[in-house]
Amino acid sequence: MYRIIGADRREYGPIPAEQVQQWIGEGRINSDTLIRKESEREWKPLYMFSEFVSASPSFAPPLIEERKSRLVAGLLGILLGGLGVHRFYLGYTGIGLLQLFVTIVSCGWGWVWGFVEGILILTKTSITTDADGVPLKE
Repeated sequence: MYRIIGADRREYGPIPAEQVQQWIGEGRINSDTLIRKESEREWKPLYMFSEFVSASPSFAPPLIEERKSRLVAGLLGILLGGLGVHRFYLGYTGIGLLQLFVTIVSCGWGWVWGFVEGILILTKTSITTDADGVPLKE
């Protein structure tokens, strides 16, 4: 049994897997729809549930290899954050360029921004997805 957050931001369920597959086929829900198993507390996008990926050819989950690493992003922030390297890694090029600019203009003090963000990424407090909205892998 599953629970779903609809486009109207209301929670629906519990509903069986067959109903979820029917809704996918009808286009009522898509790969970004938040869903969780009745027995779990964490909401995840539908594409993260392998049992539903084959239900619709209209969406395919990102490959596991495409997901960016939280550890890599955090360490890049701590070590090279003043250059915006962690933001470039995650696909946020605009903010990465801004961090680089701030570091240059402030004679290096912009590194503090990247250092703090690196810590926040590692502690799952900030920046939990890449620029495409794909959750970071552990």
